[in-house]
Amino acid sequence: MTGAGRGIGRATAEAIARAGAHVVLAARTQSQLEAVSETIHKNGGAATIATADVGDSGDVDRLFAIAARAGLPTALVCAAAVLHKAAIDATTPQTWEETLRINLTGTFLCCRAAFGPMRRAGGGRIVNLASLSGIYATEKFPGLAAYNVSKYGVVGLTEAIAVEGRPYDITAICISPGAVDTEMLRRANPQLKPGLTPARVADLIVSLLDGAITPASGANIPLFSNA
Repeated sequence: MTGAGRGIGRATAEAIARAGAHVVLAARTQSQLEAVSETIHKNGGAATIATADVGDSGDVDRLFAIAARAGLPTALVCAAAVLHKAAIDATTPQTWEETLRINLTGTFLCCRAAFGPMRRAGGGRIVNLASLSGIYATEKFPGLAAYNVSKYGVVGLTEAIAVEGRPYDITAICISPGAVDTEMLRRANPQLKPGLTPARVADLIVSLLDGAITPASGANIPLFSNA
């Protein structure tokens, strides 16, 4: 579970643990992971911390080495993301590169690292977090060019994984939430009223990890509200 330190990632990690799975918690901030792990253990769940920058291939290798101690991974949720708001002519190459490195390359590296072990396990399930910002013909907000492009990429990556995973019973689904009550939403558009909570998104992710979704592998699910 990447991006497990806060927001949708934290809510999902806690929900997965409540469902009875051993969760490997990955994020860059150790203190956040420790807080999530403490909550999970207090509620009788099982969790292992793996501090990692998912945009760094070496960190991802170490993350999956830690995960392997709990057995072959059969589920992966990629929720790690960054958002830097800047007009297009004020977006530096460094900001552009960091956003794509974490949001898109990080998702790729984790999916790539999970693919082989899932194949050896006889199958697996991947859920990637994109955004309505990465869907054609949805409203876009100024200052989010790098973020939007990264999320378009996550949608396409998920489709590609679904195709390659089909012979091995590896399924991949993408979720594209809209306005979720998170710190990231407040940075993106402070005036936008959230229509979703992290817990509601987490419940959906858990259902996708446990449900019969094989025919829908490769699909992208847009989440416009909690209705």
